[in-house]
Amino acid sequence: MKDTSLIQRKDGRVWNTSIVTMLIVYLCIPVAGTLAYSLCQEWQGTILPKGFTLKWYAEIFSDTRFLEAMGRSLLVSTITVVISLLIMIPTIFIIVLYYPKLERTLQILVLLPFAFPGVVAAVGLIKVYSSGPLAISGTIWILIGAYFIVVLPYVYQSTRNSLRTINAKDLMDAAEVLGASKVSAFHSVIVPNILPGVLTASLLSFSTILGEFVLANILVGGSYETIQIYLLSMMRVSGHSASAIILIFFVLVFVLSAIILKLGSWNSRTNVSKGKPKEEDR
Repeated sequence: MKDTSLIQRKDGRVWNTSIVTMLIVYLCIPVAGTLAYSLCQEWQGTILPKGFTLKWYAEIFSDTRFLEAMGRSLLVSTITVVISLLIMIPTIFIIVLYYPKLERTLQILVLLPFAFPGVVAAVGLIKVYSSGPLAISGTIWILIGAYFIVVLPYVYQSTRNSLRTINAKDLMDAAEVLGASKVSAFHSVIVPNILPGVLTASLLSFSTILGEFVLANILVGGSYETIQIYLLSMMRVSGHSASAIILIFFVLVFVLSAIILKLGSWNSRTNVSKGKPKEEDR
């Protein structure tokens, strides 16, 4: 019986390893192909690319349009993420703790963006904000407002999951008993404990905004050229340059993910070290 169970365990491990390996290969093949195309001099009619060059990357980084477009995308993404976190985190906390009956309504509201295609939302926003006192069509602010709605589900779900892992009500009561106000307790006690969820929400939101094209193309287009619009124009000029831009995108998101994961692990270690008693207290 032991030999049979051992064989079954080994077979299960082999099967799981094979599935994971195939998944990794499936995900890496497009990235590897894009990388190869961005580094080759020519790739037409042959299985393998011909030549190796960094010319396409040099052209991209020497193009002021690319640098300006990347700067605009980072600016829009940063402003949107910061505004969404500043507004949604206190809102979610207040509703979950003090007005739980409204949580169902909040869930419905934040999930509405999934029900509307990007084209429909963009056309509706243009109709509302193209004229009159609310005329902000074609500007950075209409794009930020649209992206704020897009990232709501990610901010809500990550923050709500973090609040579920801690006993927020007891933590607030303990902080208030010790003399802290509600605002001080929220900033000093609740936010540090839900920081991993906040970082996850930031990463998901940032990555989503950087990869979004429909709203950027319809709402602002060439009047405020972001990296998505620049990529579309370069695809019509050179596939090698477009591949280089995609790889730069990938590296940027990878670096941001690594930084956020590092911050999350550092925060966890800090909280654990704070909770450990000192030697003289033992």
